[in-house]
Amino acid sequence: MPDAAELERLLRAAGLRVTRPRLAVLDAVHAHPHVDTETLIGAARARMGAVSHQAVYDVLRALTDSGLVRRIQPQGSVARYEARVGDNHHHLVCRSCGAIVDVDCATGTTPCLTPSDDGGFVIDEAEVVYWGRCPSCAAGPSPAPPDRTAAERGTP
Repeated sequence: MPDAAELERLLRAAGLRVTRPRLAVLDAVHAHPHVDTETLIGAARARMGAVSHQAVYDVLRALTDSGLVRRIQPQGSVARYEARVGDNHHHLVCRSCGAIVDVDCATGTTPCLTPSDDGGFVIDEAEVVYWGRCPSCAAGPSPAPPDRTAAERGTP
């Protein structure tokens, strides 16, 4: 995990001003992969005291637009943020508990999947989400079909 000096360097290299909210949010994203906005707000407040919801949303937009943070949103889930960027990795999502885990690209270089017809697009990324049950949930009894999965509720 990067220290404060490295976080400052990352912000400057992306052309962003170094501010306390940006440092707090970027640090929290590095510390907690696949974290939701509410958790980031709590982590930023724990680090620096008062910070508004809107400030955190603005920071997330700036970090995402600059490529320092990746926003993911598996179907039915709240938006999540991660610091692992630029490598075209994919995700495993547990249908029972909502846990999200990184998984490397299936084959080769970006993009790792080639469509049967690219429609003339110049493709630079493929986004794949694998769904199933994590080892902990798979070891337990099969759950009754819930009204909504943990991923849909936005809980980890």
